[in-house]
Amino acid sequence: VQLQASGGGLVQPGGSLRLSCLASGSIFGINVMGWYRQAPGKQREAVAASTRGGTTNYADSVKGRFTISIDNAKSTVYLQMNSLKSEDTAVYYCSAGPEWRRSGMDYWGKGTLVTVSS
Repeated sequence: VQLQASGGGLVQPGGSLRLSCLASGSIFGINVMGWYRQAPGKQREAVAASTRGGTTNYADSVKGRFTISIDNAKSTVYLQMNSLKSEDTAVYYCSAGPEWRRSGMDYWGKGTLVTVSS
């Protein structure tokens, strides 16, 4: 399984970004796709995840601001990030696997940097 993430960049506080992650390869065993992030000097944390059926979970820090969605036909997971704050600055990683784990799932993509700054 290969995961290719895109969509990071520089945005001002209060702005929006959408991250995308395309899964390819032997994806038949993938039931969950999600996003994790690691801020400078901090441990990696789970941000949001979705099953192929659309069941989602979010970190408390992003609830109401971030929305995760899966397009099964395109094998792509999206993370719409609104009302971004400076504390959202981090490298965001896409992950996927047969089940969700807080520490991360079986497969990982390369990170994409999100910088929230004026």
